[in-house]
Formats: sequence, structure tokens, C-alpha cells
Amino acid sequence: MIRVLSTALVIAMIGLFFQVYSTSTSQTQVKIYKAKCDSLQRVSDSLYDRLFPSEVELNRMQTAFEIFLKKNYKAAKQYADIISQETE
Repeated sequence: MIRVLSTALVIAMIGLFFQVYSTSTSQTQVKIYKAKCDSLQRVSDSLYDRLFPSEVELNRMQTAFEIFLKKNYKAAKQYADIISQETE
């Protein structure tokens, strides 16, 4: 009876050891992935910050071109042709 209990205790201790070991290993992996995600978020935010002024300027140019089309269609059309054909 004592032999069975001691064997069960040894098996339980081995199981507990592997459980603790695998948990600590997975926690280390989670920390690594979290660090990678944080750095990717910073890169994404940085790229967005750099892109935002260009998007604002592009939207202003598009709006100005639409107004230009209404005020002087012929000149705006000529300008559009130059942009699309001669600047490649």
C-alpha cells in the first residue's frame, strides 16, 4: 500500500514538474510575442504618422483639381493629360 502511494506521489510530482516547466516556457514565449507585437505597433503608428500629412495634401490637391475642372474645364483637362502622359 505504501509502495503504491509513494509511486503515485512520484508520478504526481513528475507531472507537476512538467506542468510548471511548460507553463514557464509558454510564459516566456508570450513575453517574446508581446514584445514583437508592441514593436510592430510602434512601427505601424510611426508609418501612419508619416503618411497622414501626405494624405491631407493629396486630398487638398484632389479638391483643388475638382474646383479647377468646374472653373476652367479645358485647362484642367490639359493639366490632367500632362500629369497622366508626360510625367511617367
